Amino acid sequence: MPDKEGDKPEIDRKARMKIPLEEQKARPSEVRVKDFEPTFIPLTAEEAMRAAERCIHCPDPAPCTLACPGNNDIPAAMWLIEQGDFIGAAEIYRKTSSMPEICGRVCPHEDMCLGSCPRNKRGEPVITGPLEVFVTDYQREHGTVEIPVGPSTGKRVAIVGSGPAGLSCAEQLRQKGHDVTIFEAAPSPGGLLLYGIPNFKLAKEVVFARIGDLEQAGVEFVNLTRIGESKTIDDLFEEGYDAVFVGVGTGIDATMDVAGMDLPGVYQATEFLIRANVDQEHLPEDKDTKPEVGRRLVVVGGGDTASDCLRSALRLGAEEVTCLYRRTEAEMPGGKKDRELAKEEGANFRFLTQPIRFIAGPDGRVSAVECLQCELGEPDDSGRRRPMPIEGSNFTVEADTVILALGYWPDPLIGDTTPDLETHKWGLIVADPETGATSRQGVYAGGDGVTGPATVVTAMVDGRKAAAAIDEYLSKN
Repeated sequence: MPDKEGDKPEIDRKARMKIPLEEQKARPSEVRVKDFEPTFIPLTAEEAMRAAERCIHCPDPAPCTLACPGNNDIPAAMWLIEQGDFIGAAEIYRKTSSMPEICGRVCPHEDMCLGSCPRNKRGEPVITGPLEVFVTDYQREHGTVEIPVGPSTGKRVAIVGSGPAGLSCAEQLRQKGHDVTIFEAAPSPGGLLLYGIPNFKLAKEVVFARIGDLEQAGVEFVNLTRIGESKTIDDLFEEGYDAVFVGVGTGIDATMDVAGMDLPGVYQATEFLIRANVDQEHLPEDKDTKPEVGRRLVVVGGGDTASDCLRSALRLGAEEVTCLYRRTEAEMPGGKKDRELAKEEGANFRFLTQPIRFIAGPDGRVSAVECLQCELGEPDDSGRRRPMPIEGSNFTVEADTVILALGYWPDPLIGDTTPDLETHKWGLIVADPETGATSRQGVYAGGDGVTGPATVVTAMVDGRKAAAAIDEYLSKN
């Protein structure tokens, strides 16, 4: 099947623009809020073909391809889907993505491929993400998903961290024939994909299936091993590894300098999401019970993690769930789609609200949040207008549980325990953006541990770029 614009029959773009919008349907909010199962109903083959036919096949380079950090050839995939060649379309994605079944579910498509679609002029873009999910799921159900393994080079690579950057780096290195071992601090591999993203957005079996592909390709996983603590990067080289890739992410929750942070019932977002969304068999011993949410729950923050916490709390039985954010909705960094889903499910949002103290009740647990009303001032370094608390505007919001979803910081452990490894900004690793090369020979890095909190797809791309550079390095050493 052709995958070039020039190989296709002439496209009647005007006719395609008249094809009505084909949307992926969500389960009713009153139904889905009762469980942690996926929010959206899978497309049928007929729905997928109709949705793909709406692609007008922009001249190369297509805006959606340019907007995709992995440069997926989305128009070629749409053409194959339209023809019913779903497995062929899945292979198009796998040429440039190490985890299309995951990126199709969790990418902020409205800021990338979907957001760049010219059909947005009418508010009816092609539903790129759900179509990526449909064909990759179809391939796994009706075909085979196999990572090709190259002839053995005898070279060994250690990967630190099993999130999207580490897994993608491993997938590429095995194709080059290198032996790969992934070291993971948690009880099970997956990193952010397993422990940070709720099941209603990314079903755990999707992550486990991709990890299974890597195991089938010969990747070794060593869990419950935190590099920098039980062993160092220097130790890995002494054990015979020829190169190391660091993909540790940013796993330290940002905090607030306010009274009452240590009260029972005040959670950091990471702990809350892990305990709420992950089966006990994959949980660390100190997080192997479900969190108590009570009747009234407050989430502080405005990103995607805040939306994940709101939606998880509703599923755990909280009756009143409220997000407190110090700016307006227009300044919120989280995706609009997740926020709208949270609203549909019953979450409330209170804007221009700055928490200043967590108040204990008679039993010693948190019972309320004291806040100040804010107004917006001049833009700060982020380009967003600065929230300015209004003196004397104090008020309280009752809460049995508080979750702090304020963002993430890097863990400085790798930098502190690796001589000559350059870091900055409280522990982010300095690495070449095109190769992942660090200041330490043979050590490469990518993902959030280099860039700060970003997206799954950008971490995936970092892992692939680093794998190419590692392969070149190993060929010369």
